[in-house]
Amino acid sequence: MKDNRAIRLYVKQKLEPGSLIELPDKTSHYLCNVMRCRTGSVISCFNPVDGEFDCRIAAADKKKTLVEVGSRKRLPERDNNLWLLFAPLKKDKTDFVIEKAVELGVVKIIPVLTARTNADKVKTERFAAQAVEAAEQCGRLSVPEIAQPVDLGSLLQSWEPGRLLFFMDERRTGTEALTAFGEAAGRPAALLVGPEGGFSDDEAAALNRHPWVKNISLGPRILRAETAAAAGLAVWQAVAGDWRRDGEK
Repeated sequence: MKDNRAIRLYVKQKLEPGSLIELPDKTSHYLCNVMRCRTGSVISCFNPVDGEFDCRIAAADKKKTLVEVGSRKRLPERDNNLWLLFAPLKKDKTDFVIEKAVELGVVKIIPVLTARTNADKVKTERFAAQAVEAAEQCGRLSVPEIAQPVDLGSLLQSWEPGRLLFFMDERRTGTEALTAFGEAAGRPAALLVGPEGGFSDDEAAALNRHPWVKNISLGPRILRAETAAAAGLAVWQAVAGDWRRDGEK
């Protein structure tokens, strides 16, 4: 029996010992043709509701693969209540933002259309597939929700004030991120990253009119949008998220 537990698969079906799960065609192709798994191979399957389990491939075929659920090795975990809102960028840069958002524990990703958004069609189905792949690779149990694109004006009109919204403005007039995030620890929050070229003056003014919106600074240099997303999320996790030793949320 080959041990392939380094292979982690996100499954939507309920996971319970002894149950059989039929994998989707694309996943079967990946296991059988790419990873060369065979009947008897042991892999890991997970979801946020049930946790992570050792599983054995009961029948392997590129069109139909059955997996038998074995023992649980990780219990479900509570995620940070952190969202990322970003203006879609060119393909490779957007790929980077999605991947890093998953690795850094974001639970919801919202593409936001701004005056300077520089992207063609926003492909949320592709974003969702990337999020699953990143979750499988980084060891987390959940996959972020990918929301449909929304323009910035509509987003602000429908926002629930109970969730703080931090936006990173290249003007560098906001509160230092370490201070702002530290004061917000324990509260639902979202980080908003603008497009290449930043927010327009009208957009910045509209954001600053809301008391639940906080303008933050990520230091003395102007960061690229994808760098700002990763840096902002890393600072949040270190100051107010699950990187802290005390484990507070």
